[in-house]
Amino acid sequence: MRDGFIKVAAGTPKIRVADCRYNAEQIIQMMRDAAASGVKVLCLPELCVTGYTCGDLFLEDTLLQGAEDALSRILAETKELDLLTAIGLPVRSKWDHKLYNCAAVVCKGELLGLSPKVNIPNYGEFYEGRWFASGAGQEVNVSLCGRALVEMCPRRLYACESVPELIVGVEICEDLWSPEPPSAGLAQAGATLILNLSASDEVAGKAAYRRQLTANQSARLVCGYVYADAGEGESTTDLVFAGHNLIAENGVILAEKRFGTGLTVSEIDLARLVFERRRRNTFRTFDESRGYGRGTFALETAETVLTRPVAKNPFVPADAGDRKARCEEILTIAALGLKKRLEHTRAACAVVGLSGGLDSTLALLITARAMDLLGRSRTDILAVTMPCFGTTSRTKSNAQVLAERIGADFRTVDIGEAVKVHFRDIGQSMEDLSVTFENGQARERTQVLMDLANQRGGLVIGTGDLSELALGWATYNGDHMSMYGVNASIPKTLVRHLTAYAAEEVQDSDPQLAAVLRDILDTPVSPELLPPKEGEIAQKTEDLVGPYELHDFFLYYAIRWGFPPRKVFRLALLALEADYGREAIRKWLKNFYRRFFSQQFKRSCLPDGPKVGSLALSPRGDWRMPSDSVNALWLAEAENL
Repeated sequence: MRDGFIKVAAGTPKIRVADCRYNAEQIIQMMRDAAASGVKVLCLPELCVTGYTCGDLFLEDTLLQGAEDALSRILAETKELDLLTAIGLPVRSKWDHKLYNCAAVVCKGELLGLSPKVNIPNYGEFYEGRWFASGAGQEVNVSLCGRALVEMCPRRLYACESVPELIVGVEICEDLWSPEPPSAGLAQAGATLILNLSASDEVAGKAAYRRQLTANQSARLVCGYVYADAGEGESTTDLVFAGHNLIAENGVILAEKRFGTGLTVSEIDLARLVFERRRRNTFRTFDESRGYGRGTFALETAETVLTRPVAKNPFVPADAGDRKARCEEILTIAALGLKKRLEHTRAACAVVGLSGGLDSTLALLITARAMDLLGRSRTDILAVTMPCFGTTSRTKSNAQVLAERIGADFRTVDIGEAVKVHFRDIGQSMEDLSVTFENGQARERTQVLMDLANQRGGLVIGTGDLSELALGWATYNGDHMSMYGVNASIPKTLVRHLTAYAAEEVQDSDPQLAAVLRDILDTPVSPELLPPKEGEIAQKTEDLVGPYELHDFFLYYAIRWGFPPRKVFRLALLALEADYGREAIRKWLKNFYRRFFSQQFKRSCLPDGPKVGSLALSPRGDWRMPSDSVNALWLAEAENL
């Protein structure tokens, strides 16, 4: 449970129709297996104590008493299990003599309450209206399993005293498929985890819709969602049940199993959900005065072993097809942003400083798309390379070939002499390879670009990416400044994939362009501000500030999701320890926090640029932080990892 994680499971026991004793045995064993696996919340299928397909047997007192006796046995034999479980069974109500399709929520031998099904399907293959009444509006006490006052209410929440973020709500099968699922109100009343006890028969194509429905509901409600489906053992007279179990969190399917029995297990990040609800002011909440009551339970706090996937590159889709589609989408969004700015300003040209590195390459590719969208010639792009003391022949050559293959107007402006004059004016020695030596070149390049844009009536297109902005790896009023920053919300790990995608797209039509793009991908990331050594790049960015793969990982979890340093570190170890080692991750995480806080002043005056993903650092958009913020709390935690 540390760091907000709770292990949950959807379980499908093998059952026998109407054999409540056998079914109780299977349920008890599944609860034991779940508890032994560290599961703290278990959801079982709809009517699993009796079987969903009992038909008119549901009206028989013998079956109903058998179900009640089975639940009593389950309660008695699971007293020692540190586990909250939702179990499906039919429940008689003596006050109105109706039958309700219920979830019994139990923990450590206690029956915490009953959540009745609200939407009773009576169409197609479903015939529940013949036996069951809707639980809508019910808030009554029933006698069950020797307990005289068991609350039955669809608006009941189950709050964990030992884990305040864990508040459980329950709905049953058709409730999710209805226009107004009960889970919507339950989440607004505080539920962070929704359990759905289901018996959804399997027909071709239905699984995809069920999966989409579950994921979307978890996203809409910013919650965890556990969907447990009936499976083997149900009657196949007319229907087949596949045990399609799903665990979703805020729109993402974490675990899934179909066509079988057993447990489907993953971990819900409750802290992440609470953070997102706190961040979204449109996530409305209301109090218990609207009829939502809470029962309480307690679980022992314990370490949660994580099995859920933790991606190395959270900004980059793992699936190749999804990645290709995402790359195309991002390039189009960025190009549309620049298209609008060029139209609005009536710019005669777009000026791009081309270094032969990744970021300026991507900026040129986006600018070319914008010109295509405008129906303008790519010769309206002025690509400028500005060699100086650190420029290598490889990057200089790549810049020229790239500009030519794109079709841009290309110009070389050697800034070496101008920088030397400037250094002489301010008394900077050519032997002093300090930050002044580096930044003087960067600012001269920006001055050249700005003045060329003035000459041509154009705009300077910024090349800096999101990762550099997070670390402040830009020269203030140098490459930090432009008239429109097309890469501003694209992290470095994604810059690489976008460039690789562009190379793949032109492989057949322009193999020379594809080749130069791939060579740029193979070139070490460098500002090339220090003299080369034996013709090779002497200044490698990742040796100085740390691997961008790590920093993008830190950026995603620390800033997008607000995770504290210890949680970021924990996840980084799971995803990246094999590649970098524990000590390197610790070192660069501390460096990330130091640089992120100290460099906010650069982000506070960024030029405009399009947001293309879930995270941006624009002072006008996603991120508002005082430049004088102190990082002591974050560094203190990071120091103790």
